[in-house]
Amino acid sequence: MQLNEIINIIEEVAPLSGGASWDNSGMQLASYNTVVQTLALCLDPKPSAIRRAAQLGVQLLITHHPLLITPRLPAVLDNFHEALSLLFKSDMALYAAHTSLDTAMDGPAGWLAQEFDLREMQVLEPCAGLTSPLRGFGCVGKLPEPLPLNILLTRLAGHISLDGASLSGPPMENSHILKRIAYCPGSGSSLIQAAADAGADIFITGDVKYHSALDAPLPLLDVGHHSLEEEMIRRFAFLMGERLRGLEVHFIPSTNPVRPAMPAGV
Repeated sequence: MQLNEIINIIEEVAPLSGGASWDNSGMQLASYNTVVQTLALCLDPKPSAIRRAAQLGVQLLITHHPLLITPRLPAVLDNFHEALSLLFKSDMALYAAHTSLDTAMDGPAGWLAQEFDLREMQVLEPCAGLTSPLRGFGCVGKLPEPLPLNILLTRLAGHISLDGASLSGPPMENSHILKRIAYCPGSGSSLIQAAADAGADIFITGDVKYHSALDAPLPLLDVGHHSLEEEMIRRFAFLMGERLRGLEVHFIPSTNPVRPAMPAGV
């Protein structure tokens, strides 16, 4: 299949017009290969992921996070330099669907809402230029039936790792009943007030900082930056496999770079 045809399909799901102005979604590295038979998706363009893609014979690697947000020269022997070197050696094209995918709440970014069958969904921060009502950053919706916090956590743990997850904001017991939930993959602290204004009983996101937690107007469940996005990309890979029948489509899993600290002997 032609590379440009695949990019058109990516951008049907994750249009570049939905990306943030500060972002760097889209083609990251061109390739002399114009025909793709094998592609892979992963969260980060790390050297280890690129090496795995090369082993799989990939001509196009699709990542969530871009190589860089702010372009710079590869003047230092670091992961950026190594990633470029590996991509050039394999003549592998690289495409990043970053905030362009984050705003697809009616697609892979909305997987949690789909799993919990949220009703009356709305986005927390609509994007100018996107006509779909479910295109924007973060979402909120009504649960089909109220759930206590402990059941919500148990169901969520069936999809993502909650190692290192933390609760902040107004305290609540495990038996606390939740009716409306809001969430944003990645770092969604800027949407905390929007989630509260939308009547959410809890906001699920990552990278909640101290002062955001201190002043939170509603309970926050911080699951870290990795877990929600890793599952989003896994589902994006499944969707691309459905759209690109006849091609090999692989998902390359990643590990959370943030690990729990354990004392010796535990």
